[in-house]
Amino acid sequence: MIKLRERDKKIRKNIYEFEKKRFVLKIISQNQNFFSLIRWKAKSKLNILPRKSSKTYLSNLCILTVNKKKFNKLTNFSRITFLKLVHRKKICNIYKSSW
Repeated sequence: MIKLRERDKKIRKNIYEFEKKRFVLKIISQNQNFFSLIRWKAKSKLNILPRKSSKTYLSNLCILTVNKKKFNKLTNFSRITFLKLVHRKKICNIYKSSW
């Protein structure tokens, strides 16, 4: 569990480092006031950035288990983790229907 949390911290740090760079390159590539060569270079640099440094990669990870399979958009837990939390009554007002 400790390794998973350390890995999650490393992923979040990586995303934070590349967030500003990705934002600036995306704005430059979409701005029509720049020359086409500058926009093309910005798009090529944007493609070179690692895919694990995007916000969407982070939003699809479970908070506790760092699992890529997410339950839904309302919670940041995977399906299995969510069921465990409901079973232990850690989440208020949500119950399993078969109980």
